[in-house]
Amino acid sequence: MPENKNILSKIKGGLTNVNQNPDLLQMGKVMPHSIELEEVVLGAILIDKNALPAVIDILRKEVFYKPAHQKIYETIIDLFQRSQGIDILTVHDALKKAKTIDEIGGPNYLIELSNKVGSAANIEFHARILVQKYIQRELIRVSSNIIKDSYEDSKDVFELLDDAEKSLYDITDQNLNTAYERLGGLAAKVQKEIEELSTKEEGLTGIPTGFEELDSITSGWQKSDLVIIAARPGMGKTAFALSLARNAAQAQHPTAIFSLEMSKMQLTQRLLAMESEINSRKIRNGQLDEFEWKKLHEAVERMSETEVYIDDTPGINIFELRAKCRRMKQNHGIELIIIDYLQLMTSAPNQGRGNREQEISSISRALKGMAKELNVPVLALSQLSRAVETRGGNKRPQLSDLRESGAIEQDADIVSFVFRPDYYEVGEDFEGPRDVSEIIISKHRNGALGTVELKFIKEFTKFVEMDNPLYPTFGESGPDPLGTSNIITKSSKMNGQNSGDTDIPF
Repeated sequence: MPENKNILSKIKGGLTNVNQNPDLLQMGKVMPHSIELEEVVLGAILIDKNALPAVIDILRKEVFYKPAHQKIYETIIDLFQRSQGIDILTVHDALKKAKTIDEIGGPNYLIELSNKVGSAANIEFHARILVQKYIQRELIRVSSNIIKDSYEDSKDVFELLDDAEKSLYDITDQNLNTAYERLGGLAAKVQKEIEELSTKEEGLTGIPTGFEELDSITSGWQKSDLVIIAARPGMGKTAFALSLARNAAQAQHPTAIFSLEMSKMQLTQRLLAMESEINSRKIRNGQLDEFEWKKLHEAVERMSETEVYIDDTPGINIFELRAKCRRMKQNHGIELIIIDYLQLMTSAPNQGRGNREQEISSISRALKGMAKELNVPVLALSQLSRAVETRGGNKRPQLSDLRESGAIEQDADIVSFVFRPDYYEVGEDFEGPRDVSEIIISKHRNGALGTVELKFIKEFTKFVEMDNPLYPTFGESGPDPLGTSNIITKSSKMNGQNSGDTDIPF
């Protein structure tokens, strides 16, 4: 008989919960939850000062089903963020000051919670069970919304897919679960980050570019930043992006490359030329000397240990890109995304489009949103308009030269240009070094502007530091140790011809 009374009591309690929370009832079934475990977890936190640190990274307010428990846990977190002690008295006092003590069942309910547990020995295990129940409820909620929207047929199917995948991603990614946070908690996190940064070398706070002077300006590529790398065709922006990808991967930062212009095999050939320092033309033709075959084999072995993932889907739209990046983040932990290049992307199919400028604006906004969502830097290559070619005098690019949309400049955290001073000079008329490229930082939302000079070795499609002793700078009268003195003149560029065996950078 006592057992029957307990069963009836639980049934009544469950019905009361459903009445208080109609969302619990879905398709005629009670949503997954465990009031008993919630009580045990909160009781353990109230009696043991070491309990909360064990579960604070696991539990959030939303994990608790019962509204009263959500309010109690929210108060506990508030006390923790203000570095105050946590026990029955302090929690009661905080609830009383907030005038919410009656909402949780009065002071006696806190005493009942503390009496439901003897120790906090298994609190982490109990907390993870609560998280599982919460995930089940969220999956049911998301699935119900997907079914509802699918039946209504009022949304574009690709938008529906993107919303569904984003909702599922948000459930699994614990770093993105909280839409807002209290300033006190954020300040504590920032302090912790500053303490960690103080131990790093030379103020490098982001993903290293591999170039010391560029790192000194940017402090590395920062999480959630959208970085635009723009240039006219032939300046070497793809080669520069590949150098950045290689350097990041070698520094143990998994990198994803989305190439809308070149195939994955072509990109791999260029990366091999860069890594092995074998003439890219010889790699394309397969005409390698015996020592070069050995260098190629060694380069392949080194590259097999780096985490670079290449996708060459042509004309990829923003929904497909986001979906693939989410999966790469989950499966491979990518920390850097490179897109070559922005103007070849499209918005979602079957979606109403305006003119091309409006479409590019929506794509750039979506890329910035993706950088924030995944909390990784996104580097997007961009073409420049022909205004650079027609402009007299200085041909260095400006922000106004960004092609098709001013929104690119607005959305980007960093806008940089790749520029070769010798590009617009006719052969012998240029007196400077032939192998110098300028990386011009024209917009930097959170830092300084500046110009970094790098040396571009055309044979290897490789960027190196200006003071690299292995690659001395040469001009028209200097030495040519790499055999790259066949500089492409202005007239040969216009005719689409290569005056020598060197490669035209892309």
